[in-house]
Amino acid sequence: MTWSMGSQNQPGAWMTQGKDGLTYAGAGVDIDAGSALVDRIKPAAKRTIRPGVMTGLGGFGALFDLKAAGYSDPILVAATDGVGTKLRIAIDTGQVDTIGVDLVAMCVNDLVCQGAEPLLFLDYFATGKLNLDQATRIINGIAKGCELSGCALTGGETAEMPGMYHGGDFDLAGFSVGAMERGAALPANVQSGDVLLGLASDGLHSNGFSLVRKIVEHSGLGWDADCPFDQGNLGAALLAPTRLYVNPSLAAIRAGGVHGLAHITGGGLTENLPRVMPAGLGCDIDLTAWALPPVFGWLAETADMAQSELLKTFNAGIGMVLVVAADRADALTAVLRDTGETVHRIGQVTDGAGVSYGGTLS
Repeated sequence: MTWSMGSQNQPGAWMTQGKDGLTYAGAGVDIDAGSALVDRIKPAAKRTIRPGVMTGLGGFGALFDLKAAGYSDPILVAATDGVGTKLRIAIDTGQVDTIGVDLVAMCVNDLVCQGAEPLLFLDYFATGKLNLDQATRIINGIAKGCELSGCALTGGETAEMPGMYHGGDFDLAGFSVGAMERGAALPANVQSGDVLLGLASDGLHSNGFSLVRKIVEHSGLGWDADCPFDQGNLGAALLAPTRLYVNPSLAAIRAGGVHGLAHITGGGLTENLPRVMPAGLGCDIDLTAWALPPVFGWLAETADMAQSELLKTFNAGIGMVLVVAADRADALTAVLRDTGETVHRIGQVTDGAGVSYGGTLS
């Protein structure tokens, strides 16, 4: 594994002029704090080690042995993502412990849609002034996300960039690499009559938060206000972490009969389901097949939002959709439920492009 502590160039910061010369610390970059952070997060990173990991902390790159991970003829799959403006709520409330889970989920949930098993993860954490306690909490969250998805946290970059981020602001990005055996890529063999199995979401996940923040502002509520749709305060409810679908999805793929998977992120069901449909095929969705979670009902009511807008902005309670052979739908539903997922049979693949909806969300 490798973590580095760096920054963007600060003009003159590297120069010294005798004992009163300029220093990197004087320019706002504390390399010692970065080293202390690495020491703090070593135990969390160690908990994510899996077969195939070859290197420890301190190198310039992370090495991974695909044969040791059990692959004979592997294809690599890579994904990168961030958390978006959900970070704003985490920063403003100081509730940063689960934002790292979001970061991992946004990457590895995409990887599994290709049929790949996530193997390793690297993070990028940038801030104006490194707060050791805050950074440790964030990266511990990243490690938890990796543990829950069987993915090794093999390194990353901590960038302290004074003048770029202000008032405790920070940014996160993630990068994951997975693998699958040659010939196992998804989607494959999607056909008319295939069944759509929707896996329940754990709330908003990590999309649509620019609109969410506008709606909360319109409501007149603060992040510390009593939540109008759940227990606790509003900020905490909106920060519920993105659900990790890796292990259930891999279990279904290995059981046979999965033709495709769609991670329901930005664009909702409307935009993400067509991404796994071949030309000439579309989807028919029964909106009465599941109950709309209260957070979406509150957002829609507060914003006077049309159903069509909700469906193309938020996940509406469905975080992952599996496209499965009709004669395997019941068996795969059982497999998914055995892994702890709430499964809804939400529709089927049809002739004709696009997504059509029947019924009303409620």
